[in-house]
Amino acid sequence: MFILTSETPMTDVATAPQETSPPPKRTFGSLLGSLEIDTRLLGMLGALAVIWVGFHILSGGTFLSARNLWNLSVQTSAVAIMATGMVLIIVTRNIDLSVGSMVGVVGMFMALLQAEFLPDIIGFDHPLTWLITLLAGLLLGALIGGFHGFIIAYVGIPSFIVTLGGLLVWRGVAWALASGRTIAPMDSIFQLLGGGSRGRIGGPASWAVGLAACVGIVFFLLAGRRQRRKFGFHLRPVWAEVALAIIGCAAVLVAVAVINSYPMPEALAKQYAAEHGIEIPPGGIALGIANPVLIAIGVALVMTILATRRRYGRYVFAIGGNPEAATLGGIKTKRTIMMTFVLMGLLVGVGAAVTTARLNAATSGLGTLTELYVIAAAVIGGTSLSGGVGTISGAALGALVMQSLQSGMVLMGVDAPLQDIVVGIVLVIAVAVDTIYRKRVAR
Repeated sequence: MFILTSETPMTDVATAPQETSPPPKRTFGSLLGSLEIDTRLLGMLGALAVIWVGFHILSGGTFLSARNLWNLSVQTSAVAIMATGMVLIIVTRNIDLSVGSMVGVVGMFMALLQAEFLPDIIGFDHPLTWLITLLAGLLLGALIGGFHGFIIAYVGIPSFIVTLGGLLVWRGVAWALASGRTIAPMDSIFQLLGGGSRGRIGGPASWAVGLAACVGIVFFLLAGRRQRRKFGFHLRPVWAEVALAIIGCAAVLVAVAVINSYPMPEALAKQYAAEHGIEIPPGGIALGIANPVLIAIGVALVMTILATRRRYGRYVFAIGGNPEAATLGGIKTKRTIMMTFVLMGLLVGVGAAVTTARLNAATSGLGTLTELYVIAAAVIGGTSLSGGVGTISGAALGALVMQSLQSGMVLMGVDAPLQDIVVGIVLVIAVAVDTIYRKRVAR
């Protein structure tokens, strides 16, 4: 019998070979985990693809045409702009039912300002008319939002009641401002905010924007990786970072290519070529990215940085996650909630400017049911009505889903009441999916 003592060399002891576990198998779920892609966002992209392909088939090949996609991008812009603000409102466990009526009153105010008031002071079509009008509209939107936020945060009245009252009050004010009249036309420079044949940047500039977006994607991925390494957080595999960069850049460049494939109308192209002394190329002159789309992209970027990179954004999500803990942690919850409604008012001002400029007119019914589409876009984009959860990118994608449904139904000749039925059903389904998802995560 062999006895192991302290004097026995360890090399004399026979050790049993250790079994090595096989490397984990690569699955679709593990790949998504490495890429850190939100499964709800991926599901929304899949739903959008189904909607697009379905309407394309049902419309006889019209829906995915360059012309319809260009119009779809313009129509989505205003809702997407306001949906980014609605995300933060809902994250703080509040709601804003007044955004549609606010669009009406702010749009009517801006229309009256540039069509009837400013011409008597500085003249019609003055170079500063559009800027004065826009700043005044943003100020009015912020004041209305701040008024709502003050009553909600400091008086303690629930946001549902305050903004429901605002829905009725501001719609009435919009009618009273012009006694129900339609105010038109808008300032020629102001009209550029709404897109159209003149409110776009052209093909070459669109490619420049696309390449700049690709550089931005790579930069943010590298900056994010550097920040994770600095604070000792988990790093994505290098292949995952490269894959995200390739996918993001490819999506941007394909989108720009599709937009640039939509040429100017022939008469407009001839006029443009004559003014610039150029010949019309065989494929026509590309319209390029519309100004409202650029505005929406810029707003989404700013809101993303504000929500994810700034202290204010962290406060908003902390309040939504646990209001009591946020208050005990020293966060000024009332002030933060009020500022969230001020921000929502500013974004309503931007949305109202884009909408009024696109229509080249303002009516007392401007923005009717817009609150439905804005809230639905935020909720479909993954913002939880329970608070604490939401993304800006998801809201923008949700706005595209909502507008795709509406655009497809218009092409199909579906009546407006039936369109509202579909939107209501989609909203209920989105909330149901969010509820089921949260229950599964909580287990």
